Amino acid sequence: MERTEILSKLRDIFRDVLDNEEITLAETTSANDIEEWDSLANVQLIVEVESEFGIRFTSTEITSWKNIGDWISCIDSKI
Repeated sequence: MERTEILSKLRDIFRDVLDNEEITLAETTSANDIEEWDSLANVQLIVEVESEFGIRFTSTEITSWKNIGDWISCIDSKI
């Protein structure tokens, strides 16, 4: 799966979980860029991403992510 495909799926998940159809994601997007993306939303996002891609993340992986590009790299390495 290409990084652009992963990004597109992530965008759809973020829009659904955060209930905001206006959200756009880039590899440089971080939680600071999206008002609705707080710690509770982060947990919900992780659960949805794991479900969508059929993967599991470790706590070490999750805490290392700085932006969407890090999420994509981690997903890409697991699928």
